[in-house]
Amino acid sequence: MSTRAGIVVTGTEVLTGRVADRNGPWVADRLFELGVELAHITICGDRASDIEAQLRFLAAEGVDLIVTTGGLGPTADDMTVEIVARFCGRELVLDAELEARIAAVLKSLMARYTGVDFDAVRAANRKQAMVPVGAQVLDPVGTAPGVVVPGKPTVLVLPGPPWELQAMWPAAMASDAVQQAIVGRTIYHQDTVRMFGLAESGLAETLREAERVVPGFADLEITTCLRRGELEMVTRYEPRSAGAYRQLMAVVRDRHGALVFSEDGSLVDDLVARLLAGRRIATAESCTAGLLAARLTDIAGSSAYVAGGVVAYANEAKVDLLGVDAALIDAHGAVSQEVAKAMADGALRRFDADTAVAITGIAGPGGGTADKPVGTVWFCVKLAEGTTVIRSLRLPGQRSDIRDRSTTVAMHLLRRTLLGEFGALEA
Repeated sequence: MSTRAGIVVTGTEVLTGRVADRNGPWVADRLFELGVELAHITICGDRASDIEAQLRFLAAEGVDLIVTTGGLGPTADDMTVEIVARFCGRELVLDAELEARIAAVLKSLMARYTGVDFDAVRAANRKQAMVPVGAQVLDPVGTAPGVVVPGKPTVLVLPGPPWELQAMWPAAMASDAVQQAIVGRTIYHQDTVRMFGLAESGLAETLREAERVVPGFADLEITTCLRRGELEMVTRYEPRSAGAYRQLMAVVRDRHGALVFSEDGSLVDDLVARLLAGRRIATAESCTAGLLAARLTDIAGSSAYVAGGVVAYANEAKVDLLGVDAALIDAHGAVSQEVAKAMADGALRRFDADTAVAITGIAGPGGGTADKPVGTVWFCVKLAEGTTVIRSLRLPGQRSDIRDRSTTVAMHLLRRTLLGEFGALEA
């Protein structure tokens, strides 16, 4: 059996749903990439007995590695290291060198404040320098160090803030104790393919066909998932099955080649960012209210090509901010091909851009009509060199689903327009 691991996510705020668990799924993905089989993810509150119960449960399941997240701070409810030490039968001792490093970090942080009793702050944070005997310390990214306690199972204790945990992960994986714990792991390749415009049932039928015609198909571990209106297929396999994966992809391309937009795991956001190099884009949004602009600017370096955007929710805003003719709205309605095009024209002018995307629609739950039911959305992508692409879709789901999927449709329409897949004028 391959190396197995379990994850314990601690924090009452996570258990109650006040804070979404970002650490469990992230750590699970990283373990998956390493070829470590994940047995369980558990979530428990900041209670000593509950945390210890999760550790004992996972140990009884025979896992080789337990990863805990959270509970490494200086407050009374931060107790993970103490509980792990007790679970592993190890005494907690003060690491003087670690305490000095934490103090240096605190002094730097406190320098911007006046009237702070640094000695009191240092004393309050001293518990973060208490380490189980024989454990390996992982240097803090914030003020909380990580800890690796060797044994059967080995326990890796990581901080709760996702950015601290993720920054500490490489050092944790490089530690001797973790390497020893995962020595029996199976080395896998993992490939991610993304498709747009294909139903899950369509891909399922293709995979059934591939199962019949691809030798070694059973050795491919395939998972599919619908995310933001896109279909994702993740395939994990041992190096000896690379040929089977190539044959699988030949079947997928033969059936759905035009719908496959990424074979290396790249998101449409990344592809659009590359295509926008040297250009200047503006957005005009009604029902999505800036969600597309936010998605474009989530990419680092987007200031090089994003000029700006207008949220023209009310008809008056469409007229005043984008120069849409009020008579056009009266004649065709705000959710129409004509208004979407006029919004894109207005964005080009207002921001002196060469690329514009406009979205106008009915996200619901009210506002729909027989002719324009909830989920009706018009899109327009316009390039200054003359290409105009206009599309309308009726998107399923609740209000948030319709708004989010609208941004995905817009990104793909923009990608295909920039690739030159449409003629000079498409309506």
